[in-house]
Amino acid sequence: MERPSLQLLADRTIEVLAGISDALDGLTLLAADPARPVPRGVRIGIRVPDWLPSLVNAGRAFLTISAVAVFWVVTEWPSGAQAMAFAAIGVILVAPRADQAYGVALGFTIGTSIGAILAAIIAFAVLPKFETFAALAIAIGVVLVPAGAGVALSWQTPVFTGLAAWFIPLLGPANQMNYNTVQFYNTAVAIVGGIGVAALSFRLILPLSPRFRARRLMALSLRDLSRLAAGTIAWQISDWRNRIYGRFSVLPDEAQPLQRSQLLAALSVGAEIITLRAIASQLDLVWKLDPALEVVARGNGALASARLADLDQAVASFPGTVALHARASILAVSEALTRHAVYFDAGVPSEVH
Repeated sequence: MERPSLQLLADRTIEVLAGISDALDGLTLLAADPARPVPRGVRIGIRVPDWLPSLVNAGRAFLTISAVAVFWVVTEWPSGAQAMAFAAIGVILVAPRADQAYGVALGFTIGTSIGAILAAIIAFAVLPKFETFAALAIAIGVVLVPAGAGVALSWQTPVFTGLAAWFIPLLGPANQMNYNTVQFYNTAVAIVGGIGVAALSFRLILPLSPRFRARRLMALSLRDLSRLAAGTIAWQISDWRNRIYGRFSVLPDEAQPLQRSQLLAALSVGAEIITLRAIASQLDLVWKLDPALEVVARGNGALASARLADLDQAVASFPGTVALHARASILAVSEALTRHAVYFDAGVPSEVH
């Protein structure tokens, strides 16, 4: 195999087969061998693709809980602590739904309100007339069975979820039932009000839009690639791939196909840069590789391709498969920089530095 393009094809085929093997190992681990130990040498760490959505959600939760706490203190409301707890549950539970969070929270609020009405009817109109366990089970089942069936449907799932989740806390069944209406309405207002305030918080502090999140993930990946090319960070190929895979996992569904292609190109270029650094050290060609990667870091794809061509000529003088692997990596980087020049030459936006 004497052509870099054939070597590149062979390398990529090996990676595909290795990926299929890893996927099969994962399926085996899940299906047949749950006690299989993690191989030694595998580093497990927490990687956050983008901290900004988490910070926005944290700020929203802080302001929401603080507002309810202030209202509780000022009004001396007996159920204020409960309202604060349910506001925290709502704002934290729904936040990962991003741009769908308000609709889901609103559905929870509607379902919880319906649950409060049904709980009041059962607590004050049905249960006082019946004292047997069977009557209690039937009264609860009349609400929970349809609500549970509704949760499994794709129509108004948040409404049925809110109804099913909060109906029992609202009803408060006990061995000795308490029919204190003031206490019931205080509890109902605390639960419904807490969930409602959580829904309102998503209207006042909007989640980041899918378009903005996609652009930011692309910019963060380009920033990391520039740092990798400049040599300011030292990552292994597994570190780089896991970082970009994390970006892929949170890329919004609304992201354009071109953005996915560009992110895939960044994944390939970063992996090849790491490979080239290792091979250049073996061939004593670091002095030839660094100027090319410096241009890549600055976002000048045309000049980088020219310098990579010079590096390819230098590597071609070396015999063996190691040099051929290096030429295949150079070819992959050059083609990616040329094909996605708009992305790689755009530069890193100032807001992600």
